[in-house]
Amino acid sequence: MALSKINPTKLSSWKKLVQQFDKENNHHINDFFKEENNRVDEFSVSWNNFYVDFSKNRLSNNTFNLLISLCKETNLRDNIDKYFNGSVINETESRAVLHTALRSSGNDGVNKTLNKIINISDKINNGDRLGYTGKKITDVVNVGIGGSHLGPEMVTEALSYYSKGIKAHFISNIDPDFTSKILEKINPETTIFIIVSKTFSTIETIENANKVKAWFIDSASEDFLNDHFICISNNIEATKKFGVSSENILSIPEWVGGRFSLWGSVGLVISIVIGSKNFKDFLRGANEMDIHFKSSPFEKNISVVLALISIWYNNFFKCETEVVIPYSQFLSKLPDYLQQASMESNGKSIDRSGEKVNYETGSIVWGSTGTNAQHAFFQLMHQGTKIIPSDFIAFKKSLHNDSDQHKILNSNFLAQTNALMMGKSTSGEDIHKNIDGNKPSNSIVINKLDPFNLGSLIAMYENKIFTIGSILNVFSFDQWGVELGKSIAKEILAGKDKSLDKSTKKTSDQLKK
Repeated sequence: MALSKINPTKLSSWKKLVQQFDKENNHHINDFFKEENNRVDEFSVSWNNFYVDFSKNRLSNNTFNLLISLCKETNLRDNIDKYFNGSVINETESRAVLHTALRSSGNDGVNKTLNKIINISDKINNGDRLGYTGKKITDVVNVGIGGSHLGPEMVTEALSYYSKGIKAHFISNIDPDFTSKILEKINPETTIFIIVSKTFSTIETIENANKVKAWFIDSASEDFLNDHFICISNNIEATKKFGVSSENILSIPEWVGGRFSLWGSVGLVISIVIGSKNFKDFLRGANEMDIHFKSSPFEKNISVVLALISIWYNNFFKCETEVVIPYSQFLSKLPDYLQQASMESNGKSIDRSGEKVNYETGSIVWGSTGTNAQHAFFQLMHQGTKIIPSDFIAFKKSLHNDSDQHKILNSNFLAQTNALMMGKSTSGEDIHKNIDGNKPSNSIVINKLDPFNLGSLIAMYENKIFTIGSILNVFSFDQWGVELGKSIAKEILAGKDKSLDKSTKKTSDQLKK
């Protein structure tokens, strides 16, 4: 069964939201606090190790209730059920979307892959799997791009505190200078290479794989490829031709999209770096968030609430972007990961009925870490002309128990959300210091940055992305816009650049000089 095909702008709740926006779009957030006595309690969710406060938004209780009605009118509950039960909701590719199954334990195929991940990572970490000269593995190089790179790199960096001692490196871009620099840092005797490509035909990945393979053979011998190379792909014939035997090949289910694949075999590098026990905790945290998403009422459902806020700003305030600001340097790559997950999913202009949309779909997602961001783009957020909805993420506990410095970090987190909302009124000679305030933010407070909570955080955003796509009637799990550029690049490489437009052809000629 497919997802519902409902144009949200035709619905009663949407039309009422248009009227509601006209009534209150100039209201100050602080006015809502004065008018709504229980605003903080009603506009917050406490769940497991999470506390989410969404009260600092340009959003009244009446508007929030209308947004909840929008969920019901677009059949969100039924769509969530189809998302989890294996219905073919990726219609344009005739596939189910079941990356959530990778973090639950009810599928025999998933359990088999997970056991293989655990077996490989345990053998490497325990010193049972050694390099070709008998030395312990010290480094792992993940070769992949897009979803085969962004997620694993983000998680291994975010959870580097939990590292078992093996250092991770990532090769994604087809930039030969960068790849060569990585190879200078590692020893072929003590390095495992993981080649990740579902089709084993992605040009960046295969070119880089061939480069590192040649480098390895030059240092060692082709006889030792199986000791040092693991392939994650569904193209078994191509991986065997590459030189890897079946025990070193892990598959990717067809119902898992690349940008949501870190929970399965693509996450092998994560399990190697943080250890299998932590990897299982990571999956468990994500599964717990999925259960919350499936079973919680919409008004206290974290992913749904965040999705509704995003839709409100994007479609009614016409905010084009939203920013994610984690107050942990370990999460520096989280905005990049969410950028792909969100923009590749909901960056669509055709609805599920095949019609051109006349409303906004996906937002531009970006961000950086606090407090670094405060010394960069926060000036525009505070005094600029744009409204930029923000997610602020903070942790109660320091990993290294440095409570004094952690208090400074979290005081900045609290101060910025307060300043964005309240501003500072000045006049006369100090007019240039005036800050209007009334800038929205969500505060996401998590107990500690550990594998379980990171799994929950990522799943929270993934389910938010699904909710936005469900309500806005787009297919969130294909990416035909990405495929077009790839096909043109192949034609250019094949010398078929005569069909290019005049501008691109001229630039092509310049590159050849």
